[in-house]
Amino acid sequence: MATQIEIAKSGHVSPEIEYIRKIEGVEAWLVRDEVAAGRLVIPANKIHLKRGLKPVGIGRILKTKVNANIGVSSVRSTVEEEIEKMRMAIKSGADAIMDLSTGGNLDEIRERLLADCPVPFGTVPIYQMVSGRTVEDVTEKNIIEVIEKQAKQGVDFFTIHAGVLKEYLPLTGRRVMGIVSRGGALLAEWMLYHNRQNPLYEMFNELCAIMKEYDVCFSLGDGLRPGCLADATDEAQMAELRTLGELTQRAQEAGCQVMVEGPGHIPFNQIEYNMKIQQELCRGAPFYVLGPVVTDIAPGYDHITSAIGGTAAVYYGASFLCYVTPREHLGLPNADDVRTGVIAAKIAAHAGDVARGLKGVAECDNQLSVARAKLDWDAHIKQSMDPQTAKRMHEEACEDIDGGKSATTDYCSMCGRQWCSVRINREVREKLKTQGTVVKGNI
Repeated sequence: MATQIEIAKSGHVSPEIEYIRKIEGVEAWLVRDEVAAGRLVIPANKIHLKRGLKPVGIGRILKTKVNANIGVSSVRSTVEEEIEKMRMAIKSGADAIMDLSTGGNLDEIRERLLADCPVPFGTVPIYQMVSGRTVEDVTEKNIIEVIEKQAKQGVDFFTIHAGVLKEYLPLTGRRVMGIVSRGGALLAEWMLYHNRQNPLYEMFNELCAIMKEYDVCFSLGDGLRPGCLADATDEAQMAELRTLGELTQRAQEAGCQVMVEGPGHIPFNQIEYNMKIQQELCRGAPFYVLGPVVTDIAPGYDHITSAIGGTAAVYYGASFLCYVTPREHLGLPNADDVRTGVIAAKIAAHAGDVARGLKGVAECDNQLSVARAKLDWDAHIKQSMDPQTAKRMHEEACEDIDGGKSATTDYCSMCGRQWCSVRINREVREKLKTQGTVVKGNI
């Protein structure tokens, strides 16, 4: 059975492309052509599709998507907690889920999460390759077994750190943070112990064959991503990115879909270059970025630092944002952290889509503005990115004013009735109308 990219290259429209056309309001032929060109991916394992996966398209012609990371830690948390986080992430608007579990029965955890996940589901297979053994003991057989097992379970996309080459490791010695990617660090340790090249790079053709069979999408991992601003856009990062460009072409020619992962910690003024050089080196493959985090000094607020960077990344070339929670760099997030991280990333994605003029995206902003101008609180709240929070805050404001007895239809507690500019503006417009003056606007 052909993969999405093979179907598109043959000139046909798959049921998944047709589904995305309806959801996104984009012509089917355009989605097909972008998939065929490798500029759009539909992570949809054939097995997960049979179990009810709702396809998602990731590419520049579509709305920017958001991923949420979850996973059982080797230190704490349970699969029940991670299921709760996953449900919270999806309810809050996450378009995809990644399972980064490192503790417990990984096969069982993955099976339970997948059974409850209607959106694309990704993993980092090297975590299971190392589970139960030292990294030095990982063999080619272990690698193939894990890739096949996870593909058969229905995983839709794999982070594969095949671009971390042995000759690039000395470049990381000049860094402040060195290698911060878990996958990148594990592979570095393996290569130095065995004095051999990255096995994922050497076995790339075999990996392509398995992933093609199930139509698992490559998410080529940035194992040498910068972990702080001082390491951004350095020789190690760029060397790996050039190799990811080579691997992108090889995977696409083998009939596999590919997206490419990117940094990480980047100063705001370097984001444009990073987005554009990836597009150039990786043949326009969708760019999947973590943040980017634009300053290192805000532990506890990195959902904000990443949203700032994420907006710029979307504007300049990213198609997929990985959320960052307030607890990034500090500890394992809880369900509330997950919700906060997803909302922050969704705001960044939307703001970037508005800035790049994506058709129809700003319509919800306009609708909210009309409701706000009319002091229509119900519509105002309904149109918001996070109605739950907006409703709670509005109700608290009503409680401050009159004990919650009224809906406070013509002012809020910030200004009060006398100082409410929106209320005054309505009165001004009404007076202008009675004087015969033409007033343009929505009221």
